[in-house]
Amino acid sequence: MNESLNLTRESYDHHNPENLIFKSELGLNEKLVRKISKDKQESEWMLKKRLEALKLFNKIPMPNFGPDLSELDFNEIHFYMRPDSVKNSRSWAEIPEDIKQTYERLGIPQAERKVLAGVGVQYESETIYHNLNKEWEAQGVVFLDCDTGLKKYPELFKKYFMTSCVPSNLHKFTALHAAVWSGGTFIYIPKNVRVRLPLQAYFRMNARKGGQFEHTLIIADEGSEVHYIEGCSAPIYDENSLHAGCVEIHVLKGAKVRYSSIENWSKNTYNLNTKRAIVHEDGIMEWINGNTGSKVTMLYPCSVLLGKNSKTDYIGIAYAARGQNQDTGCKVYHKAENTSSHIVSKSISLDGGITNYRGLVKIEKGCKGSKSHVCCDGLLLDDQSEAGTIPSMDVKENDVEVSHEAKVGKIGEEQLFYLMSRGLSEQEATKMIVSGFIEPLIKELPVEYAVELNRLIELEIENSVV
Repeated sequence: MNESLNLTRESYDHHNPENLIFKSELGLNEKLVRKISKDKQESEWMLKKRLEALKLFNKIPMPNFGPDLSELDFNEIHFYMRPDSVKNSRSWAEIPEDIKQTYERLGIPQAERKVLAGVGVQYESETIYHNLNKEWEAQGVVFLDCDTGLKKYPELFKKYFMTSCVPSNLHKFTALHAAVWSGGTFIYIPKNVRVRLPLQAYFRMNARKGGQFEHTLIIADEGSEVHYIEGCSAPIYDENSLHAGCVEIHVLKGAKVRYSSIENWSKNTYNLNTKRAIVHEDGIMEWINGNTGSKVTMLYPCSVLLGKNSKTDYIGIAYAARGQNQDTGCKVYHKAENTSSHIVSKSISLDGGITNYRGLVKIEKGCKGSKSHVCCDGLLLDDQSEAGTIPSMDVKENDVEVSHEAKVGKIGEEQLFYLMSRGLSEQEATKMIVSGFIEPLIKELPVEYAVELNRLIELEIENSVV
């Protein structure tokens, strides 16, 4: 994926003419929810779950914290769109040319050939491509879109889909998601199978006033291991768009899951995503999170450490420029002895952008020997931007180790002066300082994706620092 070095803003902001066989009317109602379920030929229990969630969505109030969501009008969103002539294919050649070119601009086919065990691609509300390397297929690894997974593995879905990990009533946007979800990724890793190469899915919105609600369900059976990467983007419009996906991960005894995400939604998109994992005994859950796009992001990946000796790590970077509010962080619930969490959050604010770390660490009574460390760093690149930290610690047990560090600082004039005295422009010097600041996150990504994330941030700085 070395082509990422040549990424420009146009690679992401380009949009295709709308070519849809169905585009729902603006707004949400029971008729549309029933149509989604009927189109997908779902079982009665899933339709019932959708309809119950719709009722919850209409009852649950909007969040009373975080960024202002008053400009988000649900009556101005198309909640379901089906691209024309698209089927879920295992052959890249079968993808319609205009859609295929969009993903080739983003380097998806190259990445699949070079560094991935499997890849899935979603366009609007539908998965259009899914393929798994035969080596892993032979070992029983399941890597499907969620619509297909629901049909092929109904019992697994009934057990795990939006039950204990992300219930529909968790908040307003999980209820919305449960009502209108479409597409996404289903992964099952059998016992003691360790997938050496990452699996990836890429989600793309194209239409104006669009909504995307993909669902990711990962089940890592005992002793297994997998690294899954999600990427997403959308072209920029004047009208608002909405992304309210859901990720739920079940890390069974002794399993390890790494979930990496680079979210580059356009600056007219409300990114109100939910990501949670349940981690059983001796399990390990790692979150690697990069947010560079969207008008508003509210995203707090959560680990529930249910089993003894379970562990979670979180590394996140949020970048906000003019007109952006990135409200991100991490939540961890320690519910067993000798559990541990390590959270590192980095934020960059430029040209009036707003970033906040909002996190929670809760250690219940009886969770002896548990440890948690939280470190939040904010970097301000000018006097107009804002950065803050809003941590919460709820510790009910004495026999634990808990620490929290937080600091927010401006880019140093001495650093800039030194680098510029060595022949760098202000823009080049700023990019170098920012690259050093986010290095802890970058080094945790496969090199191809590290290049992409670095380039995304460079593009933002190039557009802001003259």
